[in-house]
Amino acid sequence: MIDNHGSIPIKVFLVAGEPSGDVLASRLMIGLRNQANGCEISFTGVGGPLMEAEGLISLFPMDELSIMGIAEVVPKIPSLLKRINQTAQAATETNPDLFITVDAPDFSFRVAKKLDNVTFKKVHYVAPSVWAWRKGRAKKIARLYDHLLTLLPFEPPYFEVEGLPASFIGHSIIESGAGQGNAVQFKEKYLIGDADNNLMILPGSRRGEVTRHLEVFGEAVKRVSEKVDNLNVVIPVIGKTKPLVEDAVKHWAAKIIIVEGTEDKYDAMAASDVAMAASGTVGLELGLSHLPSVIAYKMHPITAYLARKLVKLKYANLINILEDEEIVPEHLLENCTADNLSKSIIELFVDSNERSKQIAGYDRAIALLGVGAEAPGDRAAKVVLDLVGRL
Repeated sequence: MIDNHGSIPIKVFLVAGEPSGDVLASRLMIGLRNQANGCEISFTGVGGPLMEAEGLISLFPMDELSIMGIAEVVPKIPSLLKRINQTAQAATETNPDLFITVDAPDFSFRVAKKLDNVTFKKVHYVAPSVWAWRKGRAKKIARLYDHLLTLLPFEPPYFEVEGLPASFIGHSIIESGAGQGNAVQFKEKYLIGDADNNLMILPGSRRGEVTRHLEVFGEAVKRVSEKVDNLNVVIPVIGKTKPLVEDAVKHWAAKIIIVEGTEDKYDAMAASDVAMAASGTVGLELGLSHLPSVIAYKMHPITAYLARKLVKLKYANLINILEDEEIVPEHLLENCTADNLSKSIIELFVDSNERSKQIAGYDRAIALLGVGAEAPGDRAAKVVLDLVGRL
């Protein structure tokens, strides 16, 4: 527990730019309160609904920052520059004890760069994937921050060698609730029979991702439905993506079940037999849920061209990266076709050996992420409070 310094309040300025960052930051906020021994903590900055539920006063809607890919970003540059300046100015005026950015590197680092003559400590949460591409970023980031919190165990050395202290605090996915879903409850709620085959589809959290993936996913579903009887398709949706999903799946060749909320999503994972997912953190959720899956990713052609030139990585899925083996089939960029996806999905429906192989790989990979240790939110909170002498 911390010495409360005469109950002097702690001011924290937080910045998150997408739903995954909203989750991480909200758990950090809870962790800070857990470690504060009753000391008052105030939160300002930029965040989403989960952070706001924990008391953050957001400068503007986080959704404005939830864009990805060069082709998508370019039209938004004037608005993004305005928000960068606004956020940096607000942080300077607030003069917090801690300034913490969570992921969203393109936005976060530009804000941090404008805060070069401040007295407060600057922390970044979620290391950029310098092990995958643009390794030179580690040196640049080291000039911007006082500490880095990493989700993956192999990341700290990439930054420590550049003079930036870094702490592996465990992956937040281990406290997400993934792997604890109730299959019976879900099947009863949505009238799913024991003879049904359930395919979960996770097209991404950003509108652009959802739009790109659902077209090819729909074609894959049609092919799967021709080989797999009694097929149900379960699709969790996030916020503003629901209308997009509902419109895209109207004529799909299967019974469609659209669900909202974290509890229904994890119950759906427990009740499903196979998943088809856009590459991202969801791959770890599927691993925790022991749900055999196929990973896909499509990009805008311009972004895809640059990705092929810049990314030096064998795998996209973190399960595969941690194991250095393709445990989970990946169909990316030009290989993200209905034919490739459907073949891999059908194989998982019919081949129990492939399913078992994936699940064993899941367990090996997940063990590396801090399962069984202190909650990452609490570990992160201890690191940043110690940084400002409040632990």
